[in-house]
Amino acid sequence: MQETRQNKIARLLQKELSVIFQEQTRAMHGVMVSVTRAKISPDLSICTAYLSIFPSEKGEELLQNIEKNSQQIRFALGQRVRHQLRIVPELRFFIDDSLDYIEHIDELLKK
Repeated sequence: MQETRQNKIARLLQKELSVIFQEQTRAMHGVMVSVTRAKISPDLSICTAYLSIFPSEKGEELLQNIEKNSQQIRFALGQRVRHQLRIVPELRFFIDDSLDYIEHIDELLKK
């Protein structure tokens, strides 16, 4: 029963975070940030978001910038989900490099 609630909240957070990143990166031409997966802890206090950043060369730089501004992102998230959640979870961000991994495997298979 608890896992169903966690999944619903994780999907909600993933959707809202992707909208926030879409609005923030609109000014930066040529950069795209998408939230590929979001996980929430059982006590709903920590949200782990996996980000896919294009182009991948700017990934580390953008991740550091996102981590610096995580309090503002959390505030914006709180404004968007204030009617669904009582407490806005702490945000942790990681780079999801699965697309780069798939591309690397494709290159190896072509050889």
